[in-house]
Amino acid sequence: MGQLALLTHAPIALAPVLIFLAMLVRGDSYRLLRLRTVLMLVATGIVAAGVSYVVSSQTYAHYPGGFLSFSHLVSPWIEESLKAVVLIFLIRTRRVGFPVDAGIAGFAIGTGFALVENLYYLASRPEISLAVQVIRGFGTAIMHGGTTTILAMIAMTLYERRPNGGWPLLLPGFLAAVALHTGFNIMLVRPAFATLVTLVVLQLVIYLVFQHSERTLRSWLDTDSDSKVQLLETINSGTFLDSHAGRYLRSLSDRFHGEALVDMLCLLRLHGELALRAKGVLLLRESGMEVPPLDEPTRDKLAELAELQRSIGKTGMLMLRPLMMASGKDMWQLTLLGK
Repeated sequence: MGQLALLTHAPIALAPVLIFLAMLVRGDSYRLLRLRTVLMLVATGIVAAGVSYVVSSQTYAHYPGGFLSFSHLVSPWIEESLKAVVLIFLIRTRRVGFPVDAGIAGFAIGTGFALVENLYYLASRPEISLAVQVIRGFGTAIMHGGTTTILAMIAMTLYERRPNGGWPLLLPGFLAAVALHTGFNIMLVRPAFATLVTLVVLQLVIYLVFQHSERTLRSWLDTDSDSKVQLLETINSGTFLDSHAGRYLRSLSDRFHGEALVDMLCLLRLHGELALRAKGVLLLRESGMEVPPLDEPTRDKLAELAELQRSIGKTGMLMLRPLMMASGKDMWQLTLLGK
């Protein structure tokens, strides 16, 4: 009877969150994340759920309180920490560049986590009615996806403002995720109410942030493209050193030798050319057109850019940051082009 209930109830309880994830991916007009990447992130969420079960079991064995207080005070910290691991890697390595793709990545990880948790609940509590299982399963799935999405969006927004801000920028999003997770667990004594609140609050927040991020992406494409074109025009016309940016670069001559300054100028030119190509890729995706494969000259430019970065060094790159406008988006777009 338990296996029969699992087979019949699981699709109903798990389908809504998979549909919502599909809607998020479908709604990404720029196709910032490939379907293969999304599926891999769902798989990492599944692995995180398995690790969470082991860690939580070991921790609960030494916990002085009861299960209810453990689920309120300890479980959210463990589960959100494990869900955040892959997300932190994506943000820190610039594999996501906007709250939109970070949010989709977060929801995919949360979806994988929720699939395992819901299957475990359905298998261990077959006596619970179908209505309660579906309501609880739907609420849990949206909660896990939603909290990781909010963590991702807050962290991505902060990293965009301070690309080198370090680990402390992850803390506000993580605390928000833990707080929302804790609130959901407390409300689980009334599954229908917990699901309703989670659905309304989390999805409203996610929708508003997604809309804002889409507008930000469009504005960034427009304004940043203009600035990159102007920079390349001054370099190619030989008037760069007479511009404000050129005078700033000349002011570094007391810190860097002549060869380093030449490398910096070459890097600025290459960075501008590659950034414009990356923006072209995004515009093609938005219009639904097929993106051509990366050609050999562009591969050579990416390799040359990497070599120049090594030659200039971390200190030199830090000095160039004001000229490159190297926000999180600017660094991410080169990762996008390299794909």
